Amino acid sequence: MIETARLRLRPWREADKPGFHALVNTPAMMEHFGGPRPQARHDAILDAQMAQQARHGHCMWAVEIAATGELAGVCGLRIGGHPGTPVPEELEIGWRIGEAHWGQGIAREAAEASIAWGWANTHRPRIAAWTTIGNFRSWGLMERLGMRRRADLDFRHPDFAVDDPFGAMIVYAIDRPSR
Repeated sequence: MIETARLRLRPWREADKPGFHALVNTPAMMEHFGGPRPQARHDAILDAQMAQQARHGHCMWAVEIAATGELAGVCGLRIGGHPGTPVPEELEIGWRIGEAHWGQGIAREAAEASIAWGWANTHRPRIAAWTTIGNFRSWGLMERLGMRRRADLDFRHPDFAVDDPFGAMIVYAIDRPSR
């Protein structure tokens, strides 16, 4: 578990599935993911994160407000996992913070803690992130985190049809700081 001044990042539990689905399955939250999805899709996402945690010791963790235990979203690190793309084994950072918590710096606080954890606990040379070109808030945060655009790593997400604009991923990355 990672703790910051306001947040707790922790592994997912089976009991988190309904709350996660309710938090992320709104039109605004799913705007850059192709729209709301059935709960089974979000359950599968959490199953994959729990498997990542078991296999690698990290995942895109549950983000809780430390003072209340309220689920605020997801942020953390996972292994890219998109075979046939330039990022199949990249250490990916990602986040989704619920609408009620937008504009409070929670995504940045959780992402900074996740990056620090990645440098301290892995030997990866860089941490990457990807999103759609239209997701200005997400790639804006990538830039504020010190990440730089890596057009050489851009790819088509395999979960989207070739002509689906949500499948065109732009990639940002940050290199491991020199010691």
